[in-house]
Amino acid sequence: MNAAAVCKSGLSFEGTAGSGFRIPLGAAADVGGAEDGFRPMELMALGLAGCTAMDVISILRKKQQAVTAFEVRVEGERAVEHPKVFTRIVVEYRVRGHGIDPQAVDRAVTLSRDKYCPAQGMLAKVVPIEHRVVTEQDPPRD
Repeated sequence: MNAAAVCKSGLSFEGTAGSGFRIPLGAAADVGGAEDGFRPMELMALGLAGCTAMDVISILRKKQQAVTAFEVRVEGERAVEHPKVFTRIVVEYRVRGHGIDPQAVDRAVTLSRDKYCPAQGMLAKVVPIEHRVVTEQDPPRD
């Protein structure tokens, strides 16, 4: 796996990876940035959200859960002093569907957390990660 950040101007970069995709990277105005791209720490949180989301939805589909909406939200608290690392992370899984089994959702989250998600496995070594699960049932189908 490889990645690169190429300076475009000031604190504006274009990130690339071996997959060939590109993403704008930028800094906040209060540190001289142009507010024109993702902050690197946002991408770490987004990487965690995407990694565990892909695991959980894949597991739920294999368990034949009728998911109609799925979202993973990551909130990271950061240190006040530099290097302003994450000091606590909360991952919230929001699952909606028909006849969703809350135990199936909990098991999928546990498998992602403990076995499949490398982003979670890596970050959990240095920062506490809390998990919340919200399961909502859709009205019965006609």
